[in-house]
Amino acid sequence: MLHNIYSLHKIRTSVNFGFDAGDYSRFKFGDDEVANAFGTQLAEGFIREVLSKQPIHRQMVVISSPYSFIPTATFAMKNYFVFRLNRWLADHNLPIVQETKVHRTITYKEDYGELNAEERMKLIGNDSFHIDADFLAEKTLIFLDDIKITGSHERMISKMIQQYHLHNDIHMLYFAELANLDIHPNIENYLNYYEVKSIFDLDGIINGGNFSINTRVVKYILNYEHGSFCIFLENKSAAFIHQLYNMALGNSYHTMDSYALNLNYIKNHLFTNNQVLIQHGN
Repeated sequence: MLHNIYSLHKIRTSVNFGFDAGDYSRFKFGDDEVANAFGTQLAEGFIREVLSKQPIHRQMVVISSPYSFIPTATFAMKNYFVFRLNRWLADHNLPIVQETKVHRTITYKEDYGELNAEERMKLIGNDSFHIDADFLAEKTLIFLDDIKITGSHERMISKMIQQYHLHNDIHMLYFAELANLDIHPNIENYLNYYEVKSIFDLDGIINGGNFSINTRVVKYILNYEHGSFCIFLENKSAAFIHQLYNMALGNSYHTMDSYALNLNYIKNHLFTNNQVLIQHGN
């Protein structure tokens, strides 16, 4: 069984990353244009460094980072990774990729990016990942994630692989990887929030015409200070507010006390007062 790890960018200093920190921040908060660039670049790097040297002739299955209902930012990047990879595969008369999902059972309020290695493993260690092992039989698996910091997610994937007795060839792919262990893992939070210092910094991303909702965006908005949250929603379309509410329910955020005030505000406006819908002419 082959177990290969490939990262496009290796972070060795806390100031030079090989990619733009602002782009990465916007990507994490739903900028689909950046997701397009990142996914395409990752596919081209994988083709250049791996596939062009040793093509994979078996059916490949691309698997984005685990999620429950709301996809992660990696899911958007995965789409463009697949588009670029499929073009190369088709040009070389190889099977185009299939996709599947790793299901996760637990969602949490904590911001993963600010935790150290031990705290991350303690948090995620309570989770469990599930996958359709029968569908994967005799196929090469491509697990995709945006960044590798401490490897805790990778260890959970490895645990799942052992649990399901998967003997496939496996590739773990990352857009970036922290290669200098002297750098604190909270460098991830520095990147995540590089261009998002407040909820109002989301306006340009959400209203920019290339927005793809993800878990981070939903949690950030619902957890924000209530007064600013209410002001933030004033210039948002009814479609966005409905989507925000539907995504929150899908991840069971309505059962979490920390999100209750802001979620109830959305619920009351959408289904009781109807002020938001009237305001936007719907």
